[in-house]
Amino acid sequence: MTEKIAELFTGMPNEAITACLAALPITELRGSIPWATFVLDMTWQQAIMWSILGNLIPVPFILLLLKPAEQYLSRWSIMDRFFQWLFARTRRRGKVVERFKAIGLILFVAIPLPVTGAWTGSVAAHVFGVKFLPALLCLIAGVCIAGTVVTLACQGVIEIGGQFTNL
Repeated sequence: MTEKIAELFTGMPNEAITACLAALPITELRGSIPWATFVLDMTWQQAIMWSILGNLIPVPFILLLLKPAEQYLSRWSIMDRFFQWLFARTRRRGKVVERFKAIGLILFVAIPLPVTGAWTGSVAAHVFGVKFLPALLCLIAGVCIAGTVVTLACQGVIEIGGQFTNL
């Protein structure tokens, strides 16, 4: 999947490809750091920096525009059903955010698992009523932690799935 997405960015500088992959909701930095490290042959410092920056680009927009977009688009039944599905899914997956608020939001985004990144974290902040600035700060912290974990895994410093990745 990452390969097909990366093909869209052919001809762009490696830094821009990395940031774009990190900004997308499917790959985020969990896909961009390994791609930058192993395919684009970037240093780990470049990979983490461009991935964190790229992953954070959509966050303020999601935090600021999700509620007005929901209010406007929910007038159509298909969009209303989409938002109901999205928010119900986020509530199910975001129990840690509901229980621990700010710390929970940081942990939710920091754990590098599928559907726990900055995009879902931004939706969780909306669903659980976390204000803009605290949400933004928590999401930044969570993205930085997740970036560190993924970078360490790519460097073979920590073990993921029973194997070291790059010794």
